Amino acid sequence: MAEPVPVVDVAVGVVLRDDGAVLLGQRPPGKPYAGWWEFPGGKLESGESVADALARELHEELGLDEVRSTPWVVRGHAYPHATVRLWFRRVRGWRGEPRSREGQALAWRPLDAIDLAPLLPASIAPIGWLRLPPLYRISCAAELGVEAFERALGSVLDALADTGSTAPLLLQLREPALPERDLLRLFARLRAWRESRPLRVVVSSRHPLSLARAVDGVHLTARDLAAAASRPRVRWVGASCHAGAELARADALGCDFAVLGPVSPTASHPGAPTLGFDGLAREIAATPLPVYALGGLGAGDVAAAEAAGAHGVASMRAAWR
Repeated sequence: MAEPVPVVDVAVGVVLRDDGAVLLGQRPPGKPYAGWWEFPGGKLESGESVADALARELHEELGLDEVRSTPWVVRGHAYPHATVRLWFRRVRGWRGEPRSREGQALAWRPLDAIDLAPLLPASIAPIGWLRLPPLYRISCAAELGVEAFERALGSVLDALADTGSTAPLLLQLREPALPERDLLRLFARLRAWRESRPLRVVVSSRHPLSLARAVDGVHLTARDLAAAASRPRVRWVGASCHAGAELARADALGCDFAVLGPVSPTASHPGAPTLGFDGLAREIAATPLPVYALGGLGAGDVAAAEAAGAHGVASMRAAWR
């Protein structure tokens, strides 16, 4: 019987500037995959936490101090020379200017224009995930009324345009209570808007898959996630989950992100009907894909969700206030 392959734990820093650019480094000569581009980081030392290991590595490699990071995703990858477990953390605060201290080339790139090649294989999926916004909005047309919802969405898009942001708004069309005629009319309006405005639309699997194929993707219900034999052939696939086992299923299916809930800022004890942010952190402590927290949360809860390890917040009613 072959001996199990040892797994090397590695802290990985996704260093993000205020303008949205991300920092990548080129592996220097003499290392495996020399010349390939990756996120900075390094191996954990015995007894070291991931956050401490990352702070140490970013000081040693880049000269950064007072590194402030939040957990994000944990991915395994088998290279010919090693099997690694990569603990990705997003870094948005530090002191100092990144500079090469180990002979590696460094480059800042905007998330929608990363032109560096070749990229280390384990870096490719996280680069795509970084394009997901921190707030995932869910439609509320049946409750608000179709015209009122369209006005609210238009106002949000106008407000984003006023900020100069080019990041698209991510919207899930989820309207099981809306009559079919109204749903199709709303869908046509959203489809037209996405051609001229920064709007990306995924459609709940409660609705026909043909709608999802006509826009940006599908969001699977927990039931449809469990029943799916393969990943739907669309650009983006999200999934609704209620526990870690479902997150693992979403990853195995090849989903791009998941929503986990219910989460409430006020829930703080085991056995509560909803998770608090501490419970959220325990549930997604080693999640292999980005997770949005769901449960009456809004934009004001994004920072707390990120600190717990979530990618951001999924929001329905609070998104349109």
